[in-house]
Amino acid sequence: MNVKQRTIKSNITISGVGLHTGKYVTMTLTPAPENHWFKFRRVDLENQPVVAVDADNVSDTSRGTTISQNGASVSTIEHLMAALIGLQLDNILIDIDGPEVPILDGSSAIFVKKLNETGFVDQDADRDFYEIKENIHYGEPDRKVEIVAMPLDGYRLTCMIDFNSSVLGSQHASVSTINEFTKEISSSRTFCFLHELEALVNKNLIKGGDLSNAIVIVDKEVSDEELSKLKSLFNKEVTVADEGILDNIQLRYQNEPARHKLLDMIGDLALVGRPLKGHIMAARPGHAANVAFAKRIKAQIKKDKGRKNIKAYDPNVAPVYDTVQIMNILPHRQPFLMVDKILELSETHVVGLKNVTMNEDLFMGHFPGAPVFPGVLQIEAMAQTGGILVLNTVPDPENWLTLFLKIENARFKNQVHPGDTIIFSCELLEPIRRGIARMKGVGMVGDKIVSEAELMAQIVKVK
Repeated sequence: MNVKQRTIKSNITISGVGLHTGKYVTMTLTPAPENHWFKFRRVDLENQPVVAVDADNVSDTSRGTTISQNGASVSTIEHLMAALIGLQLDNILIDIDGPEVPILDGSSAIFVKKLNETGFVDQDADRDFYEIKENIHYGEPDRKVEIVAMPLDGYRLTCMIDFNSSVLGSQHASVSTINEFTKEISSSRTFCFLHELEALVNKNLIKGGDLSNAIVIVDKEVSDEELSKLKSLFNKEVTVADEGILDNIQLRYQNEPARHKLLDMIGDLALVGRPLKGHIMAARPGHAANVAFAKRIKAQIKKDKGRKNIKAYDPNVAPVYDTVQIMNILPHRQPFLMVDKILELSETHVVGLKNVTMNEDLFMGHFPGAPVFPGVLQIEAMAQTGGILVLNTVPDPENWLTLFLKIENARFKNQVHPGDTIIFSCELLEPIRRGIARMKGVGMVGDKIVSEAELMAQIVKVK
């Protein structure tokens, strides 16, 4: 049974102060249509620019995750994103009248409470999961950071932190399913070390920090003078508790810092732009590593999409057109007929096959000592494959020619050698109008893309 996309039933308004900017902001979360994902709209700026939650839009990860697009930015998005992912939502538009998401209590708990109060509604479209099919790794050896995604029919996350601190030590947190997020992870608050506070203040950050929305870890002796300085900074009397934290708040879990790191990771991985299926294991993650890992997953999605352009060739299946039938459609002949079979054909796409053999005359002159099938002829074979698609729109293709008007964004990624079989896939980028077609072509040998290009062609009647 397919899982449906879902959004919220009605608008939700949440107000509060941004942790670093100190600015009071109001957000309104609104239902969004299918396949929308998560987007912010800066309603306080001219033309209300929209900023999509996407790893490619990340502009800063120094003390939280900031995204920028269309001349606008929104920072500290990770706690809200974690709530949306934790509640398995797909489509939300967030109107915000300032540059930073409110910090609230430093966790996702208030967001989760507000979202649950309004309720959810299933949409017609199926949820667009990306399933991890093979291990995806990311590492920073100098900082001992390692993240790996492994195949799993579900969404499981495991996190380990180790700050080389006698107080914090090594901690682990995990959820075996994303359904555990609300109970186990959502209320875990952000944390920092005492020695970081003054540096953050000096950098003009944590203007919205008031010691009630963060766990402050004390891993060294603190003088009365330092405590007095903290009192003047935050206008609050503080002492050091036995656990090695400021006594401004009590821990909700013994491993609350590790749980919060897991919360941040869930929120940052929303930047992939799709819900995930897999097991994510992370050692010493942070916002920069999370974002880099999200980009690595996005790159794998793009690679997998390229693979899906080509159907695996089964020689036992009869082709749509064999070589003789192709010659009844295309005017090309040996040595310039570059397509041997048409494997698939619809109104919007075509798949063709080219066998590359050492018997072809071109190899006598093209690197005869190290034969490589020329890239320009790969584009020609791709164009002939696309020509079959365009000529399929007329009842008498033998009376028409396909003339190519433009080739753009041509790339050659791997060499093609004698003995290789190239499978070309061409797909329309828009409907054919007045005999003019724009299509994206991809050539593959096995699971490797060898060439790709965008082609524009026009059919012209000659008889």
